[in-house]
Amino acid sequence: MKSLGITLKETRESISLTLRQVEEATGISNAYLSQLENDKIKRPSANILYKLADVYKIDLNVLLSAAGIIKKSSLVKSSVNNEWSNRIAFYAENLGKNEKKDVLKYIEFLVNKKK
Repeated sequence: MKSLGITLKETRESISLTLRQVEEATGISNAYLSQLENDKIKRPSANILYKLADVYKIDLNVLLSAAGIIKKSSLVKSSVNNEWSNRIAFYAENLGKNEKKDVLKYIEFLVNKKK
């Protein structure tokens, strides 16, 4: 598996962002970002990785795994439900508070229906 630094740099470059643009979007200094990309900082906080995953549109678990915070086997298990989770999250952005509650109630109904 690629190092965290390589993963971050390749992902950032693939979406054509500069370190300064990432700094503006996340509030993480470009000096710190540079240290991450050069593997000088190997295990940043999950909060830092969360911000980067959001801007880079990459699964947080990929970054957590690259940083050695979670095991690769956890990544494989989580990727099975990833597409479904991403679709739910995409649609959830356009739902109000009550609609989100209704969706959760419906999911609970489906789960209990199986029992």
